[in-house]
Amino acid sequence: MKTSFKAMLLALLLCSGLKSSAQVAKLIAQLHNPADKNVMVASHRGDWRNAPENSLKAYELAIAMGVDIIEVDLAKTSDGVVVIMHDQTIDRTTNGKGKPSDYTLAELKNFHLKNGLGRLTKHTIPTLEEVMLLAKGKVLVNLDKSYECYEEAYQILKTTGTLDHAIFKTDKTYADLQQTYPALLKEITFMGVVNISKPGARKIISDYQQAIKPVAFELNFSTDTVAMLNDQAFFLKGGSKVWLNSLWASLNAGHEDDLAFDEGNTKDSWDWLIAHGATILQTDRPAMMLEYLRKKQLHK
Repeated sequence: MKTSFKAMLLALLLCSGLKSSAQVAKLIAQLHNPADKNVMVASHRGDWRNAPENSLKAYELAIAMGVDIIEVDLAKTSDGVVVIMHDQTIDRTTNGKGKPSDYTLAELKNFHLKNGLGRLTKHTIPTLEEVMLLAKGKVLVNLDKSYECYEEAYQILKTTGTLDHAIFKTDKTYADLQQTYPALLKEITFMGVVNISKPGARKIISDYQQAIKPVAFELNFSTDTVAMLNDQAFFLKGGSKVWLNSLWASLNAGHEDDLAFDEGNTKDSWDWLIAHGATILQTDRPAMMLEYLRKKQLHK
């Protein structure tokens, strides 16, 4: 009996879906395993050097190159839709003016995103729902600038079946988070953001670990002599991975992407960050970092 074209298509779609599910399941397992020494790559605002930052195309390109996590910045429209926008206004990244909250989603979609050269493109501001549907089964999503949108984001993730794909985050203390979102804490995957150069950082981390055991801590530091950078056991014992940012010198005391990209100096950039505990690196150079990590057999 000949197999119909429709049956073949359904089989292919099922196979593709299973492959995608297996891919994201592997990433979720890695994210929740602090002892895994392989390094996960988070692409900051997608592949923004080849498409407008925070655009669907930028995320699509980042996913295609094999990153593990894409970073999104959340804002709300006047009609309550969660969209992706880093700045408080749309002035820099689009041909519009004002805040996302000044417009309905339909109105906001009339504006177009600019590329890295400041030229207008055909791309429009995406919604969180659109990004999560693109990411579904393929990649994890870092919800940056999301604290004011936790409830709305949670509902979108539930609706799209991507709750386990997303990492909620904030630099608030556990006490603040628990007071604001007590019902969500048992439902979400959470990462604390801590500036370890500031006094009280260890207590902030300990409070979180005792209460909810965050999947990771995003650590920022202005000097590289902070004692906590050499205390990897502190994080492993608490069940958390270490997320470091290589994208801006102000976040990593100068151990940044540009050292690797401009000077070929990975010793003082990515090598240094990994030696100090990073098992997740957020980068503005995802393609180069992936190549580097694969050569070192540090990326699955």
